[in-house]
Amino acid sequence: MTARIIAALAVLVSAYVHLYEWLNGMRHVHVIGPLFVVNIVAGVVIAVLLVTWKHWFAPFLAFGFGASTLAGFAIATTTAGLFGDHEKWQGNYVWAAAIAESVAILASLYSLSRELLTEPAPEHSTVAAE
Repeated sequence: MTARIIAALAVLVSAYVHLYEWLNGMRHVHVIGPLFVVNIVAGVVIAVLLVTWKHWFAPFLAFGFGASTLAGFAIATTTAGLFGDHEKWQGNYVWAAAIAESVAILASLYSLSRELLTEPAPEHSTVAAE
């Protein structure tokens, strides 16, 4: 459960950074602004699921959240950019989000692997031949 809590906190940090950035101007950026809102809401929902729902799908969602958010930012830093937005790897909030998303990826993968490895195998019923 500790890995789930770490993943939940990391997802919440990323969601907070996106909220902060959205409030400070990203809301006016075409396409990216609405995606920040999706990121904020998804981060809160996934964090709640991680601590309340004992199912492998919650850490899977956290992994997808961290990976897609970090990949989206990495794409935005390329010369092509992302939806016309060009970012740079500078600033405390950029690094806070990148670290949080990396932690979310690692903690959710660890949690997912532990849960899938310790989950009991389904029982198969055999019908005796008559």
